[in-house]
Amino acid sequence: MTPVKEQFEVSSKMKTWSMVLIAIGIITFILGLITKGVSHNEEDKAVFIGTLMYNSIYWLMICNISMFFLCATSLAMGGWHIVIKRIPEAISTLVPVFGIITFVIFVYIIAVDHTHSIYHWLDKDAVAKDPILKGKSGFLNPGFFMIWTILTIGIWSILGHRMRKLSDKTDEAPMDFDEGKRFVWKNTVTSGLFIVWFTLTVGSTTPWFWMMSLDPHWYSTLYSWYIFGSVFVSGMCLIAIWLIYLKNKGYMPYANQEHLHNLGIFIFAFSIFWTYLWFDQYMLIWYGNIPEETIYFKHRVQGAYKGIFFMNLIINFVCPFLILMKRSVKRNYTWMTFTAVLIIFGHWIDFYQLIMGSIRKGDATLTWLDFGIASLFIGLMIHFTGKALAKKPLVAEFDPFLKESIAHHT
Repeated sequence: MTPVKEQFEVSSKMKTWSMVLIAIGIITFILGLITKGVSHNEEDKAVFIGTLMYNSIYWLMICNISMFFLCATSLAMGGWHIVIKRIPEAISTLVPVFGIITFVIFVYIIAVDHTHSIYHWLDKDAVAKDPILKGKSGFLNPGFFMIWTILTIGIWSILGHRMRKLSDKTDEAPMDFDEGKRFVWKNTVTSGLFIVWFTLTVGSTTPWFWMMSLDPHWYSTLYSWYIFGSVFVSGMCLIAIWLIYLKNKGYMPYANQEHLHNLGIFIFAFSIFWTYLWFDQYMLIWYGNIPEETIYFKHRVQGAYKGIFFMNLIINFVCPFLILMKRSVKRNYTWMTFTAVLIIFGHWIDFYQLIMGSIRKGDATLTWLDFGIASLFIGLMIHFTGKALAKKPLVAEFDPFLKESIAHHT
């Protein structure tokens, strides 16, 4: 096999775009801080904090999905993804960056903001008078919230770093049978640890703390799965966009339509999975007809968020379902790019209604603040992903599964 030594170089155009988006985001943050963040109006402050919150959580989680994807395929002994694995590895380097931003926002909400306009359970007087909040105070309290947040982001970052360091060994020298066996074993063990922790966090408790506790009187046993479905399909779209970009620039020589097709299958399948959860969560609560559960959907289905709530179904299910049904579309760069961007935008809108729908129930208007803060996170994502891609070869030349990945056919 001819060694492939191609190295990604961050183009001046990419640098310019990322810096422009970051600059727009910083200016938006400063203007938002001045006009809303330090306002004496509690609703304005809540809108500013909520906007930072839903953007940071959304982008943190979809970047973390890249590492979940690598670990899940490693545990399944999958080899098809090896020629494209440097893309999710690069995207996952954003987890510590976005994790720090998210953590700082939570520190402000918990320790600095005393209006309790975000998390009602922070109000000690309200908790003392409310038997439901009092019953949940064993885990819905500032100390437990911050400790779990630190553990969640910290262990995501540590295990992700460990996986990337293991991957570096596939650039050093060819492996004999025993070395390859040891590499696969270490990779499998670390992947297993990540999957277990991912399940305990994204698949279970962390969405309860960060998002569901915005409505502390309401609960849903499907909530964490709903969040997982949303961020997984968005994460796959992000990987697909970067793959298409690199292919168009002449990189990733071993990646082909077969690998893009696999990503398209994931996107198609999990768009349907998300829709199942979207319907099932609503259906079970409607069928149960329990007031403390139905109240969550009342203003989302009948109030200000009605348009956004049902637009989610069109953008995140109807469009990808109709577009990606054909095999040829999953192999078409233009259609895959369009669909991936549409889905990422659609689930960003979904996170908007999930969080802002609990903070500001009477108004569902997307403003310059929402798009400006999103620009900051998109700019950071482009900058750090490009930087990570440029640090090592785009092909893990000595990975034991590389030949299987090159010969992959669907």
